[in-house]
Amino acid sequence: MITKADKNVVRKKRHARVRRTISGTAERPRLNVYRSNKHIYAQLIDDINQVTVASASTVDNGFDLEGTGNVEAAQKVGEMIAKRAQDKGFKNVVFDRGGYLYHGRVKALAEAAREAGLEF
Repeated sequence: MITKADKNVVRKKRHARVRRTISGTAERPRLNVYRSNKHIYAQLIDDINQVTVASASTVDNGFDLEGTGNVEAAQKVGEMIAKRAQDKGFKNVVFDRGGYLYHGRVKALAEAAREAGLEF
């Protein structure tokens, strides 16, 4: 039987493997996704300068949906991060799914960010 801790270990190994090849720059930051059972978080990260350029999540004050751990919330976070990225002058990003499968909430966030104007 696979436990939640085992799943997270596998996710972290997958994420480390992907992170060997993906890196954000000042011109093209990395769009990182982290999801928990209750919330979803997105960050634009410049790996060269080691700084977070922008972030959005379901725990932000401006977040107004009742459910925070579902696909609709992920879509809203995707729109929020795209808007904040464009306000800072970023249009192109590198997508980092955080070791999660490209399905469900992660996919909804990515597609909403694309529709809102981000390119990756």
